[in-house]
Amino acid sequence: MTRKIGFLIFPDFQLLDAAGPLGAFEIAGRYVPGAYSLKVVAAQPGMVASSVGAGLGAEALDEDLDTLVVAGGIGANKAAKTPAVKAYIERVAARARRTASVCSGAYLLAEAGLLDGKRATTHWARSGELQKRYPKVRVEADRIFVREGPIWTSAGITAGIDLSLALIAEDLGEDVARQTAQTLVVYHRRPGGQSQFSALIEMGGQGGRFASLLDWMREHLDQPLTVDLLADHAAMSPRHFARAFAAETGMTPAKAVERLRLETARERVEASSEPIDRVAESVGFGDPERMRRAFLRAFGQPPQALRRAARA
Repeated sequence: MTRKIGFLIFPDFQLLDAAGPLGAFEIAGRYVPGAYSLKVVAAQPGMVASSVGAGLGAEALDEDLDTLVVAGGIGANKAAKTPAVKAYIERVAARARRTASVCSGAYLLAEAGLLDGKRATTHWARSGELQKRYPKVRVEADRIFVREGPIWTSAGITAGIDLSLALIAEDLGEDVARQTAQTLVVYHRRPGGQSQFSALIEMGGQGGRFASLLDWMREHLDQPLTVDLLADHAAMSPRHFARAFAAETGMTPAKAVERLRLETARERVEASSEPIDRVAESVGFGDPERMRRAFLRAFGQPPQALRRAARA
């Protein structure tokens, strides 16, 4: 079965919002020939200029789609208020299997009423405006992408590739999505899970004093990561380590360990069918009840609820 994927663009769209997903689906199609038919569409067919000046050739609006992916960009607000574009999105969403947006493409979905009462995300810098303009939307500002039934939204620019890999995995399986990610030289699943704000980044894991230690912690979450063990790995006394770590990262070693375990556990809960108790054990929570309590404190929901929401 060939699935027709349409990519909606408009004047001043963000080039990578369209090109990233296009590339991901095109590469996936190499592994499963005939899996996809790809087309770029616009209200005014022809060459459509992006915000950087370079453009893409677009065909006329096509409503016979399996999936519609709406790009974002500085022209998103104007496009969202264009009656023909709004009506087109409404019609396609009523019959397509999936409707998705990248970055500020969420404004177009929201204007069409597709996000009312639903969880959604966009670039973190746009999330406040999205919530203010569309108060019925349940904006989750820190997510890489959010799925609400047939509606998918994603964060800024390169997050469109994360979204596309998830769509490809749903269509063709995890192995094809993984091969596609390897060809693109991107993560199949980001190390920070599904958050725009990775704990490693917040704690200085990309160049801070304890960067190598934080990477090591993430790779050894199944171990009892006590202050003594971490201090020994950092070649410091436990007391000096605890003070220095808190000063550098803004949190205690114990809190940092829990943050890393929570991120890893949430990603695995939402992206796999792995038993909850196995996830709890493999990331170091020890038992599912302890992990459930941690999830309630951090996310306000138990693991099972987050898994159901991710697959709704």
